[in-house]
Amino acid sequence: MDGGVYKGFRAAELEYQFNPRVSVPEFPQLAQRRSEKSRIIRHSVAHDLDVRYGDSPRQTLDVFPGFGGPVLIFIHGGYWRSGNKEDHCGFVPLFVERGATVALVEYDLCPSVTIGEIVRQIRTAVAWVFRNVARYGADPGRLYVCGHSAGAHLGAMALAHDWAGEGLPADVIKGAALTSGVYDLEVVMRISVNDQVRLTPELAREFDPFRNPPRCGCPVLVAVGGDEPTGWRQMSLDYFEFCRNRGVAAEFLVVPGANHYTVSDRMADPEDPLARAVLRQMGL
Repeated sequence: MDGGVYKGFRAAELEYQFNPRVSVPEFPQLAQRRSEKSRIIRHSVAHDLDVRYGDSPRQTLDVFPGFGGPVLIFIHGGYWRSGNKEDHCGFVPLFVERGATVALVEYDLCPSVTIGEIVRQIRTAVAWVFRNVARYGADPGRLYVCGHSAGAHLGAMALAHDWAGEGLPADVIKGAALTSGVYDLEVVMRISVNDQVRLTPELAREFDPFRNPPRCGCPVLVAVGGDEPTGWRQMSLDYFEFCRNRGVAAEFLVVPGANHYTVSDRMADPEDPLARAVLRQMGL
């Protein structure tokens, strides 16, 4: 890519604006604290761990039954090249206590697979949950999706999928909460993370959320941290406006005082605006 201006930022500024590891230099400490807390919670709540939904070793999910209520499928981030479900259990107790069954999804990572394959895996996981979650006492007719960062992109791709073509209800997803999402795939090709993600112009076009609007007709919450860089916040606002302009019941939320690595932690606090918005969407 050239060294000119993109979205108002010169090449030298793009890493700070669109690579959270640069804009939040303390991310290793934040990630470590979240991981330690999450792994304690993972074994303190009733669970069924590492349930297989696909063929590769990472195509598994953790299920935390809420017995009779709706289902929340959570997709972790990591710019499609890192991260794991075990580090994102902090919000599980609150949602289970409110009656939701939570499914944390794992998936293969770049560069071992392409973004296209990850999108396929997430769609497979959603279909698996719909077809199997009743065994945990949950209601498959009340299925919601939540994704953070790259997980928000994957959630957007789930919203854009033709579920009826797979024999599922067209509105299988009843609502989505997408936090601090990566929606602009062209900018990914302009920063260092693409050394591992290996996006090509063809892949970027095919899996661009702005070329793939939601089909499910469900409410969509688009949230972003108030302390995230200008470019990252604008990316979320752009996707919110894209959805709203296509008739989606979209809501935009700026989470005060949250950066890219702390915004998803807010879902564990019942008094936080993000947790309240997601619970409200789910009828909890």
